[in-house]
Amino acid sequence: MRKRQEKNHKHKGWASWLAALLWLVPVAGQSQPYTLLTWNVENLFDCSHDSLKNDLEFLPQSKRRWTHRRYHQKLVQIARLTASVMPENGWPLLVGLQEVENPQVMDDLTRHSPLAKAGYAYVMTDSPDMRGIDVALMYRPDAFCLLSHRAVRIPSAENGLRPTRDILVAKGVVKGMDTLHVAVCHLPSRAGDTRAGTRNRMLAAAVLRAVADSLQGQRLVVMGDFNADTEDAVFTHLCPPLHDMKPRTRRSRGEGTYYFQQQWSTLDHILASDSLLPFLPQEARTVGLPFLKDKDGHPKRTFKGTAYTGGTSDHLPVAIVLNPSAD
Repeated sequence: MRKRQEKNHKHKGWASWLAALLWLVPVAGQSQPYTLLTWNVENLFDCSHDSLKNDLEFLPQSKRRWTHRRYHQKLVQIARLTASVMPENGWPLLVGLQEVENPQVMDDLTRHSPLAKAGYAYVMTDSPDMRGIDVALMYRPDAFCLLSHRAVRIPSAENGLRPTRDILVAKGVVKGMDTLHVAVCHLPSRAGDTRAGTRNRMLAAAVLRAVADSLQGQRLVVMGDFNADTEDAVFTHLCPPLHDMKPRTRRSRGEGTYYFQQQWSTLDHILASDSLLPFLPQEARTVGLPFLKDKDGHPKRTFKGTAYTGGTSDHLPVAIVLNPSAD
């Protein structure tokens, strides 16, 4: 029985690699541009208690009154945004999400919301974050052949720091292109601006740099909420070898991805390796569509304290176009 299982496993492995190799053969119409998207969706919890997650604030009987109706509305809004950045060739190829609770949330988003028509698959982490949130990557199986994925643990607890989110690293083949490595991250919070928080964030950046070094010379895109603005020391660890494809923003004009204490900042980034630069534009773009903002032009968050405001997220998404035929 064991030999049969090992044989079947080998056959599945060869099948995956064969499918990937076939995708490397150029076919007419397969080298169109693809959109990559990253978004912190602000506490995407379902309405059921998960004993493994710190979700008591997000239940129907909690102070936040997180009901199925409110939850479903948030899923619809995430689907709406994802559809709004569709290029001519269809849905975004890859969508990195931060602050998602568990696989049930991702199942509801990909199978039981308007996003179901896109046919997304997903992978996600199961990290020791004390808030019970993780990161996930949605991908189009028709255009991204997933070969492998893994979670990279940040050794925060071992260093006397608060446990944080794992880094999700996936490897796949883009149709009409070649192998692409994708890392989705959500670095430790800036809340309170404490010395411990800064140490934790720099530790996470060092681990992310180690991931980038291990993939030196290969095509790598890193996306997520870095909890760090462009000038932050986090990026001295990462750039180089990576390049921050930051949108050009003018804070005086109310531009950025996050608004807090009457100040804009760009906490959400897409980074790329040298070998990926020929396939990307010079910069990413912030997706600041009107339905994502409040009357003052700031991100319309889901909650202000415990008061429900009906928004989607306190962050704005960031997108970039990957052009396989650009090289």
